Amino acid sequence: MELQQMRYVVAVAETDSFTRAAERCHVVQSALSHQIARLEKELGARLFERTSRRVRLTAAGAAFLPAARQCLEAAGRAAAEVAAAVGEVRGRLAVGLIPSVAAVDVAGALRDFHDTYPDVRISLRVGASEELVEHVREGAVEVAFIGLPTTARPEGVHAHELARDRLVAVVAPDHPLAREQAVDLRRLSAEVFVDLPARTAGRVQSDQAFSAAGLTRDVAFEVTNADFLARLVGQGLGVAMLPAAYVTRLAGVTTVEVTDAPSRIEYAVWSHAHRTPAATAFLTALGIPAEPDAK
Repeated sequence: MELQQMRYVVAVAETDSFTRAAERCHVVQSALSHQIARLEKELGARLFERTSRRVRLTAAGAAFLPAARQCLEAAGRAAAEVAAAVGEVRGRLAVGLIPSVAAVDVAGALRDFHDTYPDVRISLRVGASEELVEHVREGAVEVAFIGLPTTARPEGVHAHELARDRLVAVVAPDHPLAREQAVDLRRLSAEVFVDLPARTAGRVQSDQAFSAAGLTRDVAFEVTNADFLARLVGQGLGVAMLPAAYVTRLAGVTTVEVTDAPSRIEYAVWSHAHRTPAATAFLTALGIPAEPDAK
């Protein structure tokens, strides 16, 4: 059994096509098909069902795929560790972030990192904080930048606190609240809200604040993209609450201080078990200490 055969199996499984898998792996299709057939003979089971219209994993293929991915990842980590031992940083750097991260210029940091370590393959995933923490625990993401309510802590990962920030109200420029210096949660509770999906970390901090104040509110618009959230607010369809440091990037809206607003904490998080040389170099470049301040 060879690593290249595993790469071919993963490519076919991810593209649902021998042709596209061969293109991805930069080999002719006949060579890829031959290697997979050799592997199937060695394993004594077919990994794919092939028809004129589609290719799909068999039960044996579905059982084989996770282990194949783990072997490829382990081989990649081994090569990266050897390179690091002789002073080179290679391999991959998978980064995750929430859309409203403000404590770190992630795009600029990745550009600088790429300039310094051009042999590292960088990838980026944007998502909700709780999803990114899970991806870090699983090893799919090596470093993530998340935001949590002050009542929560990242679990199962190493974490370093980057910043704390209070939420502010975001309203349309012609909204009556735009003329106010400050408002409180009770006044805001009378408005229609645009917010992140229920049970996400970015939503929970606001829900908890209104609940603690004995207030309810109407969240009529749930969106996953903070920029689109601001567009809805700018059209006067509702108001929102977002971290103060982030809203300075938004156009077409007005911010108002909230006297009893909740706060959030931004963290950099990384895995207990999957910290690659590239991830270590990236954290070092950001000035994040090797010893985490939370677990």
